[in-house]
Amino acid sequence: MSRPEETPVQPGRRSAGSLAERDPRVPPQQLVAELVPPPRFADVRFASYVPAPDQPTQAQAVAGMSAFGERVLDGGGRARGGGLAGLFKRRSAPQGAPGIYLDGGFGVGKTHLLSSLYHQVVTEGGRTAAYGTFVEYTNLVGALGFRQAVDALAPHDLVCIDEFELDDPGDTVLMSRLMRELVDRDVKLAATSNTLPGALGEGRFAAQDFQREIQALAGQFAVQRVDGEDYRHRGLPAAPAPLDDAAVERVAAERAGATLDDFGAVLAHLAQVHPSRYGAMVRDTAAVCLRGVGTVSDQMVGLRLVVLADRLYDRDIPVAASGVPFDAVFTDELLHGGYRKKYLRAVSRLSALARDGAALAQPAAGPVV
Repeated sequence: MSRPEETPVQPGRRSAGSLAERDPRVPPQQLVAELVPPPRFADVRFASYVPAPDQPTQAQAVAGMSAFGERVLDGGGRARGGGLAGLFKRRSAPQGAPGIYLDGGFGVGKTHLLSSLYHQVVTEGGRTAAYGTFVEYTNLVGALGFRQAVDALAPHDLVCIDEFELDDPGDTVLMSRLMRELVDRDVKLAATSNTLPGALGEGRFAAQDFQREIQALAGQFAVQRVDGEDYRHRGLPAAPAPLDDAAVERVAAERAGATLDDFGAVLAHLAQVHPSRYGAMVRDTAAVCLRGVGTVSDQMVGLRLVVLADRLYDRDIPVAASGVPFDAVFTDELLHGGYRKKYLRAVSRLSALARDGAALAQPAAGPVV
């Protein structure tokens, strides 16, 4: 007989786990070993990126990144005529620059292109590379110490940095120093941008602003702009209608490996877990089921939710949720503040995952009679 405080599990249904009860411990060495593209991008290649016909910068980005990958595979000693060398010249960066930087809004495929570069160099080219987000690299330095982090990354031919953030002066200086030391050891760099709107003009990255922020790396990067609309919203509503609690609980019960939590409990738990461990926290999770999603108004709570959204999206984990739709999860004050781009990216990604979660709640089609 079940204890009074327990909810009996119905026959044929599973007892879901809870994110709010997970507190993973990740050894520093594992942080280095896991610097690879996230599962969502494990199989992407340049050939699978489909440039929008009305956005020529997308095709240019494919060509530029692919040519840069060839330079990495060649040892990076000399730039070839045309191709990326011409791109460097157009962008006023030196020929043979050790880095390439993708500038674009969220949802235009920058992570797809950066992952494709990684696979060109490692999977197809047999060389070595590290791949992580800006936050993951700063966490690595915090876990290993600066000198040990440099020593761990320096043997790689290429270091890929997704979502380079210029919203924390201390972290920006730290990463600038790390990148400078890697360049001094002949490591090639590839990065994508994620900057404050105040430095972006119309929400976009400006090369000179970037070079001022990381003064020691001025002139080291060829900057390639990638224009376009968020592919996650093409032809789709901004966010699906929320489920009711019963549907959320049904998804949790019927899907092996799903978790079930109240939204508020998850937000409270995130404050107790370092963001470097959010990925481990959702590892091997088949779906995240949330009851009572509400609007977040606190900046620190919102930024932690952004990191969780990134880790869920990286791992392609559906989110089944009740409460407010995810396009209303952040207040207007947050959406129009200094971290606007982060919150918009999170809304975009959570909305995409919520569509997957809503599909799980649909009854299975019966046999055709």
